[in-house]
Amino acid sequence: MLIAGFPAGAWGTNCYLVAPAAGEECVIIDPGHQAAQGVEDAVRKHRLKPVAVVLTHGHIDHVASVVPVCGAHDVPAWIHPEDRYMMTDPEKALGLSVGQQLMGDLTVGEPDDVKELSDGAVLGLAGMEFSVAHAPGHTKGSVTFRMPEQADIPPVFFSGDLLFAGSIGRTDLPGGDHAEILKSLARVCLPLDDSTVVLSGHGPQTTIGRERATNPFLREVAAGLGDGVRAAPRRGM
Repeated sequence: MLIAGFPAGAWGTNCYLVAPAAGEECVIIDPGHQAAQGVEDAVRKHRLKPVAVVLTHGHIDHVASVVPVCGAHDVPAWIHPEDRYMMTDPEKALGLSVGQQLMGDLTVGEPDDVKELSDGAVLGLAGMEFSVAHAPGHTKGSVTFRMPEQADIPPVFFSGDLLFAGSIGRTDLPGGDHAEILKSLARVCLPLDDSTVVLSGHGPQTTIGRERATNPFLREVAAGLGDGVRAAPRRGM
């Protein structure tokens, strides 16, 4: 399996291209702010053919390049229905005063083909399977994508802004909910095997085992004491 990832734009949002191997079809995850050129560079470098864009949530730092990327390759974008409005109205998702400071001259909107994600769905794309889990808390429509273990490759978990190395997504923007993100961590992350590789929306790669042992939020959720870690640092828009 090939996973080409890079941080893009003002918020350093991780965009990933996932394919069975170089020279094959691929799926693009979270083409955010200023990610279009990085996507094209990776497509050329690895001789890939994009077949879909999938989105972990609707914040502008994860979706700002959806229209140009989908348009360039004539592919659909998949997003949870609770976050779909953010593609055309990102300021509402951020709070007007924040949006006025951040939007600048960004062009927003939906691509020509938008498909909606649902909890428990399994997407068969580019010869691969992506299991979808609805994981609200950072936004109402946040989702994660999990790929099963393959031969000697451990399971891969694209966590979006649910789980980071040492932290979790912020919950102080419209649609965020601290109690909900703790429930999502418990339901979506804790059952995963320790060997699962976590590729998040911001920051470095980690594993579920490492986060289970060291992440203050995941540790407290596992112990049933999630409210004790509200002040720990969090990432994401």
